[in-house]
Amino acid sequence: MLLGVLVAVGLLGSVAFFLGGDRDATSSGASRPPRVVDIRPAPTRSATPSPSATLSPTPEPTPTPSSPAPGATKVPASGPGTFATARARRTSVGHGAHRLRYRVEVEDGSGLSSVAAADEIADILGAPRGWTNDGVSSFQLVGPGETYDLRVRIATAHTADALCWAGIHQDTGGEYNCEVPNGVVVNLKRWMKGSPTFDGPIHDYRALIINHEMGHFLGHQHESCPGTGQLAPVMMQQIKGLHGCVANAWPYDKKGRLIAGPPGL
Repeated sequence: MLLGVLVAVGLLGSVAFFLGGDRDATSSGASRPPRVVDIRPAPTRSATPSPSATLSPTPEPTPTPSSPAPGATKVPASGPGTFATARARRTSVGHGAHRLRYRVEVEDGSGLSSVAAADEIADILGAPRGWTNDGVSSFQLVGPGETYDLRVRIATAHTADALCWAGIHQDTGGEYNCEVPNGVVVNLKRWMKGSPTFDGPIHDYRALIINHEMGHFLGHQHESCPGTGQLAPVMMQQIKGLHGCVANAWPYDKKGRLIAGPPGL
């Protein structure tokens, strides 16, 4: 019996030792439970915004003056480098003897219709305040396989950069358009989203792109702001800042006067 009692006492001591060891481990690792608690709510918090994330697109379609229509904000940054050429569906615009035959090409996979782009460009070139106002210039859209003087290519930023570099060794940085030999390269991002420096409808900004680049083909060079509060010349690089001028998309004002400024870079 004495031996049994001693064994029982020994076992109780061992149990007490191990229990003490567990309590020590728990106290020395007391920071563990809070870490577990801190980690567990994290998925709950990250999941909580899910409904609001679903609702967040609701205000986005509200258009701003220089924003495109809803659904046009997702613009691919790159494409295959191949283009669809719009068919000619209209007669020429303008009556000037200096006729430029142009064709419109849109990069495949861009989500933009070459026909829609060609129609909009024809409207821009034929507008009363456009280049045909000079009485000298006219423009004719031509289709695939037809002879052309220049082509307007609307390309993703990556392709536009490659074309601008290959054509004139200009680094357009994924942001700018350029004039290359026998053509104009329009950055799809700019065509779809406009410019933060241009306060106006997206159609007007597209008019600025076309009128600026076509102006180069008509022999016009870059110009700068003629004065604070005045209309910016269409040959001014307005995407780089207005410098006190008012954003403007057209070569001529409403009275038919050419909007010009000092030579620019």
